[in-house]
Amino acid sequence: MKRKGILRLLLPAVIIAGGVASCFMSATASPKDEPGKKRMQMFGVAFYNLENLFDTINNNGKYDLEFSPQGKNNWDGHKYRSKLRNLSYAISQMTTPTTPMGPAVIGCSEIENITVLQDLVKQDAIKDWNLQVIHHDSPDRRGVDVSLLYNPRFFRPINVTNHTLVIPDMPWFKTRDQMCVVGLLGGSRVAVIVNHWPSRRGGSQQSSYLREAAAALSRSIADSLLQVDPKMGIIVMGDLNDDPSDKSCAQTLGAVKNPADCQPGGFYNPFWKKLDEGIGSYIYRGQWDLFDQIIINHNLLVGAGGLEFRSAQVLNKEFLKQQDGQYRGYPHRTFSGGAWTNGYSDHFPTEIFLVKEVK
Repeated sequence: MKRKGILRLLLPAVIIAGGVASCFMSATASPKDEPGKKRMQMFGVAFYNLENLFDTINNNGKYDLEFSPQGKNNWDGHKYRSKLRNLSYAISQMTTPTTPMGPAVIGCSEIENITVLQDLVKQDAIKDWNLQVIHHDSPDRRGVDVSLLYNPRFFRPINVTNHTLVIPDMPWFKTRDQMCVVGLLGGSRVAVIVNHWPSRRGGSQQSSYLREAAAALSRSIADSLLQVDPKMGIIVMGDLNDDPSDKSCAQTLGAVKNPADCQPGGFYNPFWKKLDEGIGSYIYRGQWDLFDQIIINHNLLVGAGGLEFRSAQVLNKEFLKQQDGQYRGYPHRTFSGGAWTNGYSDHFPTEIFLVKEVK
């Protein structure tokens, strides 16, 4: 396993006290203590495939040409700025009464470079959140990376490592690195492993071995972290290009459907039952898939390190959907049939919620 781009970030820790467990009042509120009720803080952890967030500069040859003014998408400043506004608005809507400033961390995929993320977090819809960017250039041939946005009020990164997927006898194979960010979420140590596993190009069965290898890499990273801190919360998130029941997720990573089946050292996938209910994050030829998953380890399921899982959701809000035509109800993407549709992404965001008692 190859590691590169190690970055250490030391920032002031900010632990925000929350509200009352029975109503989960927001971090910005100042509730009066009530006898017999624990004060709790809720944290959102989200993932969003941003669907080809490219700038307009062709700096990657033929792989980048389509997202330039001269390319087939006629990707110019107007379209780029509109894409940024749309995505920032989508992120601004990831709020709840208990998370009024949105998710504490947001994993992202299909971004070209750090500049597009810096442009994104400066958009009016979310600039007051002061989101920070963690980015690393992957060897992916198409030039897309994974990254992490975080709100420094809630999350303090400590260490970042990037892990390259190496396939034996395929030295030419290049894909996105897996980014592992270890930090403090509400004062509790967690690791977020951000992924964009290899695609299904060539067929889902024919290419499954690549995603199984990616799952094995994620599992290896997680196992190494638990050797250092057995109580650490670990989150594996990303566009996995597989569903929860596929071999890569269910067997190689070992993420189970039912919480009762999750053993120490194992993983629980809260999105498996969502897909069973017909809820997806991506649709292909009329078939919903739930590729965009956020998977937690046993420690987060039982609150071993202070943080405990509460719920999960696919953010399939109406404004993110195509409103009419043949693809009504599908994710409102940026391009459809080669035409610019001024949408958001071809994936819906996903999010989980974790709680921690405030002493």
